[in-house]
Amino acid sequence: MTPALTPEQEPGTGHIPFGRLLRAETRKLFDTRSSMIMTGLMAVLALALVAGRAAVLTEPPKLFTLAGSAAIALGILLPVLAVLTVTAEWSHRTALTTFALEPRRARVLAAKCLPALGTAVVACLFALAAAVPATAVTATVRGVEPSWNVAPQTVLGWITVMVLMTAQGLAMGLLLLNAPAAIVICMAGTALWSFVAQLGETGETLAAWLDLNATTNPLMGGTWTWEAAARLATSVLAWIVIPGGLGFLRVVRKDVN
Repeated sequence: MTPALTPEQEPGTGHIPFGRLLRAETRKLFDTRSSMIMTGLMAVLALALVAGRAAVLTEPPKLFTLAGSAAIALGILLPVLAVLTVTAEWSHRTALTTFALEPRRARVLAAKCLPALGTAVVACLFALAAAVPATAVTATVRGVEPSWNVAPQTVLGWITVMVLMTAQGLAMGLLLLNAPAAIVICMAGTALWSFVAQLGETGETLAAWLDLNATTNPLMGGTWTWEAAARLATSVLAWIVIPGGLGFLRVVRKDVN
């Protein structure tokens, strides 16, 4: 007699359905102590930055100006959260259990990365939502007309930037499988490229093409050109695609003990 499939198995395959795997990895993203602290800190800082920007404005409040102030916190903490997402299995030595339950590691990695990228989108929407009452209250208190006009392409560009920063954290985490090292690389990038840009014409050119923080600026600035697209593609290739691909191969082939 053929044994019946357990509820955890996908009919005809004996593997865990991807939807269930995705839910499990999403739960892991938020139910560990470090991730709860990180997401809580991100929400608090985003609210504080929006409120702080509203308090010091000397001009009529603009919705996107207030929402964009949260980018300081999001740009730092989203990559850190992404790094922790893909390195936790190795630092906590739970990879053996995870890959024993689902031997197809590519599916596990996909289930880990998608929630992190989705969190970047949700965080941006949260900042926009927080900026709505801040804009209204600031305008009422000062007796001025608020600006609610937000260009859709600007918002989309901003969200894309946050998603790319998160993807960089995922790529570095997968490549190094070491949270502190990956976080340092992600955090030190801006300072490093600022230093390189001061090393003459060659350094300035390298920074213009490889600094992900600089090449993503046109996404929100509205100064999109073919050269800007080429620079963005180059930096994404250097900091996301190549390290992410190498990290993927490393995890898929790495011995688990």
